[in-house]
Amino acid sequence: MSKSDEYQIQIRGLEKTFGTHKVLKGVDLDVERGHINVVIGGSGQGKSVLMKHLMGLLKPDAGQIWVDGEDVVPMDDRQLNTLRRKFGMAFQYAALFDSLTVEQNVAFPLVEHTKKSKAEIHDLVEKRLNSLGLRNIEKKFPAELSGGMRKRVGLARALILEPQILLYDEPTTGLDPVATKNVDDMIRDISKATGVTSVVISHDMASTFRIADRISMLYEGKIAVSGGPDDIKRCDLPFVREFVEMSGTVRFEEHLVDEDAETQPGEGE
Repeated sequence: MSKSDEYQIQIRGLEKTFGTHKVLKGVDLDVERGHINVVIGGSGQGKSVLMKHLMGLLKPDAGQIWVDGEDVVPMDDRQLNTLRRKFGMAFQYAALFDSLTVEQNVAFPLVEHTKKSKAEIHDLVEKRLNSLGLRNIEKKFPAELSGGMRKRVGLARALILEPQILLYDEPTTGLDPVATKNVDDMIRDISKATGVTSVVISHDMASTFRIADRISMLYEGKIAVSGGPDDIKRCDLPFVREFVEMSGTVRFEEHLVDEDAETQPGEGE
């Protein structure tokens, strides 16, 4: 498959089985370059398994994964290490090292993968933290931070090597509504400011509708539907409707419409 200007990642016929449990049953997925692509689905549907395949952390039983026109599946370890430099990963619970300060956590990829001086690393870390509204916390430890701040530090670390593709694993899990919106805003802001291709794994539909350019639903081992937020809201597949409606997002919008209709002047008089 040749390199696509529209899609940075293209997956075809991806299959993966663990023991007797077939998790992925022929996944086809296109990830739009420079946009926020959200993969939704219930627990146990294989979202995290799919994400691990993107970086070559898992090998599929069948199928192809094309990143910028290169098939990831047959790559050896050396080729995969080169490929992974295109990726940044924001983990579900930030996955910070408890024994390291914020500065040391964010600097870790630079120390491991570059030959920059301590002064250069310090300046890059400070700049990245400041860009995410994290000032004067370099010497703090993860245990001293709120959940939302830990997420942002994890994001700073994911961005420090300036990846082309940023993966988010359930970025709003465990956050209150205000912190969730802050993380959502941050994902949108980073996308606009850097042009990075974002892949977000989520079951939070309110967050998904707030940030997504493209939404794909993983259901029973396959991508059942893909499209923009309005396409998903209008989808008439029963399991898609149930998933979206049970989140309360569509019902809330319909409630507002009904409420407005009930309060029109002259009605009911």
